[in-house]
Amino acid sequence: MLRAMSTYVHVKRRLHPGLLDGMLRAGAETIEIFGARGHFNYTDREHVREIAAWFRTSGITLNSMHSPMYSDDDWQSFSSPVNVIETDRKRRIEAMDEIKRALEVAEVLPFRFLIQHMGNSGEEFDQRKIDAGMTSIEHLRAFAKPLGVTVLLENIPNEISTPEGLREFIRLAHFDDVGICFDFGHAHIMSTVLQAFEVLRDHIRSTHVHDNARDRDSHLWPGDGNIDWREAMELLQSAPHVPPLLLEIEEDPNKSVPQKMEETFRKLGAHAAVEK
Repeated sequence: MLRAMSTYVHVKRRLHPGLLDGMLRAGAETIEIFGARGHFNYTDREHVREIAAWFRTSGITLNSMHSPMYSDDDWQSFSSPVNVIETDRKRRIEAMDEIKRALEVAEVLPFRFLIQHMGNSGEEFDQRKIDAGMTSIEHLRAFAKPLGVTVLLENIPNEISTPEGLREFIRLAHFDDVGICFDFGHAHIMSTVLQAFEVLRDHIRSTHVHDNARDRDSHLWPGDGNIDWREAMELLQSAPHVPPLLLEIEEDPNKSVPQKMEETFRKLGAHAAVEK
């Protein structure tokens, strides 16, 4: 099981090789880049080339790109959501265009998976949104395939992206090449890790590993909330396609990211064989 890290922990600053060096030294064997323009500007060729050069020289792989959630340059403004289940056709096309800009990074910096949200947090169920989502994902998977990228849907706290909802979505649309990024923290908030994992087990190809106290989507370091990580690691290893152990953590200025990464990999490794 590969040890992995998301650059989400640095989302409020511009991604640069020094930040990636810290992750590499702390034991990351593959990385997910969080697609926020102010962090990783996927529309800026110079920035993309800079990060691609680091990956070429470091020898580490890029596991995944987290699809843009907002098109703003400032991550904290949250004013322009990128929503693939938007029922307004014009806004939905704009959302897909933004995501395709991020996908095009694979031409210079190859990655395996695009991590895609279906709707926003708290989104209510509407059959029109499901229909819109099918159109969007069909379009994105067709765009991603020649780039060598597979689309993974993420379980998030809304009525569209429940484990059961995602499994049924994939089945009804016959999206045999679309998988799941299993988010432990979201599963813990929405039901239980065990219940959600058993529903999605056969589709899981990657993960988001973080903790919470079931009060909010806080993206804490594992052990700082109340997820049972012994159970979680046993479940992870039982998946037909054992995915990377990918930490997606909210930044805490009082904690050293490399130090916490080392501690977390060591702690989770005590519950499972986290191998190189």
